[in-house]
Amino acid sequence: MSTDSKYDAVVVGGGHNGLVAAAYLAKAGKSVVLLESASELGGATTSVRPFPEYDARLSRYSYLVSLLPDQIVADLGINFKTLERSIASYTPYKKGGKDGGLLISQNWDARTAESFRELTGGDEEGKKWQEFYSEIAVLAERIAPYMLQPLKSAADLKSEIGLPEVWKFMMERPIGEVIQDRFQDDLVRGVVLTDALIGTFSSAQDLQANRCFLYHLIGNGTGQWRVPQGGMGAFVTELNRVALLNGVEINLNSHVTDIDSSSSSVAVTTATGDKYVATDLLFAGAPQTLAKLRGKSAPASLDGSQMKINMLLSKLPRLKSGVDPKLAFAGTFHVNETYSQLEKAYQVAKLGDIPSDLPLEMYCHTLTDPTILSPELSQRGFHTLTLFGLHTPAALFDADPSGAKEAAKAAAISSLNQYLEEPIESVLAVCGDGSLAIEAKSPIDLDNDLGLPRGNIFHRDLDFPFIDGTESAPIKWGSETDDSHIFLAGAGARRGGGVSGIAGHNAAMAVLAKD
Repeated sequence: MSTDSKYDAVVVGGGHNGLVAAAYLAKAGKSVVLLESASELGGATTSVRPFPEYDARLSRYSYLVSLLPDQIVADLGINFKTLERSIASYTPYKKGGKDGGLLISQNWDARTAESFRELTGGDEEGKKWQEFYSEIAVLAERIAPYMLQPLKSAADLKSEIGLPEVWKFMMERPIGEVIQDRFQDDLVRGVVLTDALIGTFSSAQDLQANRCFLYHLIGNGTGQWRVPQGGMGAFVTELNRVALLNGVEINLNSHVTDIDSSSSSVAVTTATGDKYVATDLLFAGAPQTLAKLRGKSAPASLDGSQMKINMLLSKLPRLKSGVDPKLAFAGTFHVNETYSQLEKAYQVAKLGDIPSDLPLEMYCHTLTDPTILSPELSQRGFHTLTLFGLHTPAALFDADPSGAKEAAKAAAISSLNQYLEEPIESVLAVCGDGSLAIEAKSPIDLDNDLGLPRGNIFHRDLDFPFIDGTESAPIKWGSETDDSHIFLAGAGARRGGGVSGIAGHNAAMAVLAKD
């Protein structure tokens, strides 16, 4: 049975961006319906119990919050808290036959200085680190407000920010060249480079890595990656509350099968035959999916390139370096991520093989926020561990998705275990059927589960957050499409990458600017 309903706006996609867009429009007095194909909201920002017999709600896909602007939180009245991590990162290494580790605090301190000294034999590299990230911090502070404003030209934004040298090495020179110029130690270089690679299958010599680095470091003007209290699901729950409070109609199990537009409106049809007509459509899914629904050619993009592994541990593993695991896993834990290892892994993956020394990044949510565990599990010393395998593009999984995923998981475990006193398998919780509490998600899984094209967490290749003169059509907010009634409100919008709500905000502003 078909039901035609008329609204000011239809929002397709109930992830965080769709909810932000819907809430802004409803708060402005618009009639809004949000359509979500799944049986629950959240998309990539959900919390689940992957191991049902254990009361542990893990952020299955997205896991940290960096880019969410305070302005969005204040505008919408979101009651959501993120927690600072005292440790930025820990990177184990072997040197001269001995195990060590580079421990970097969130704020530079004597412990961090000594850790750099132990690795490099002096203070010079530590000074260079402080200088580099001080420059980046100023850039982040100055550029962050522009993420919620109409796009500016590169020339205008460069002039207004007033940091010509930083602009040059961030926007115009490959980040790999900059890192090699600024730092001498291979491991230090690698720790810097990691921020340019999460989710991006790129060499350090490609400007695509610069764009990824920039998005990771803009972070609300601070660049800090913060832990969502209660997990990502808590964020979605709060966005749902705000959307409903402002009058958004939310329809779950509403899989969109057709989009048809005219000069005055857009009609959206779902698999159940329901039809929604609105003045404007805000699409919070991937641009490729939107193109398919409209019968148009999908934009080309790089493969997604991250293996995600979620684990529940009965206790934290001991490390060969002797460092307290509560310190090592409190921030981002790097494995096989020297500069040369990262570049080698990229070349190996580019040739079609899973890197044997797979680069990894991990973090333990429960060391900062134990609330995602039941009090009983927390008291027993259980912890979660989230692992990302870098340079694992979707193409590696095409021929044999299941077999390649097992091979990549084995490579990840092997890479991690070389730095542990006890293998990670020995501290994984055991499920009722005897299996270990570990789940792996490949880029192919992310495509199948979430509609992320080829597992690309950014939906498409990232753009710099300015207009560079190569655009085929005028854009103001980065949400515009070739149809004046259809707007991108997801990660594929310009300035849309990361868990930020920026794409949702900007799409709503683009619609409101038409009035």
